[in-house]
Amino acid sequence: MKTMINGVRYHVEQCGEGFPLVLLHGFTGAASTWKPFCPIWGRHSKLLMVDLIGHGQTESPGDMGRYDLKKAANDLKVLMDKLGIERTDMLGYSMGGRTAITFASLYPERIRKLILESTTPGLENQVDRDSRVEQDHKLAARIETEGLEEFIDYWESIPLFQSQLNLPKEIREQIRSQRLRNNPAGLANSLRGMGTGAQPSWWDKLTDFEFETLLITGGLDKKFCEIADDMASKLPNAKHLSIIDCGHAIHVEEREKFGTIVSEFLSNT
Repeated sequence: MKTMINGVRYHVEQCGEGFPLVLLHGFTGAASTWKPFCPIWGRHSKLLMVDLIGHGQTESPGDMGRYDLKKAANDLKVLMDKLGIERTDMLGYSMGGRTAITFASLYPERIRKLILESTTPGLENQVDRDSRVEQDHKLAARIETEGLEEFIDYWESIPLFQSQLNLPKEIREQIRSQRLRNNPAGLANSLRGMGTGAQPSWWDKLTDFEFETLLITGGLDKKFCEIADDMASKLPNAKHLSIIDCGHAIHVEEREKFGTIVSEFLSNT
């Protein structure tokens, strides 16, 4: 499905029947990352798999001002309004998780249940934010000067994704192929405007999240395990599951287990 939202043409894929479940991919990802879960989640949920701005088949506008997590969250609200969805379940991974936290902070009444995979509410310290902005701008410039393929070579080699080297070659090639189909300008602008340094800190909002929240991390991903523990201590109605021998992208590395965990959480009323 193609739909115009606030001047940007979005691509959204749908499957399944039931209560809505909005799915938000990570940086360099796309809606297609969630397709393997249609057979299991589609039994109880209507999946809305969104290509975030600058990614997949959604447009990559030249206006840098459009790359902003608050605006991305508002785009999701407009999408829900267009589809007549008052409340939804929402699952976000990494950058998609930061988008989901932003949405839940701004529009908590629109969330029934929230699932956050390997993500953060942001950086609380301005010095840390400034440092991260500088890093993200350098990465964005790298995409523009050295090209997408070189950047993806680098991105796949960072410690965050080392555990994915254990995946079957076929799956690794599928992930790489999908990453390379992204628009380089869209990725660069996403880093500049929607990176962890550019986003607001939502830590103070977590105490207002009255809905059930599930935090999922990989046991090998120590940084995000610690962040999830900190989040769980502030969220009123949350639990944190850490999957042993798994890295940052649990939905890729432990697909069957991840699918079952999410399905049970959403089906438990």
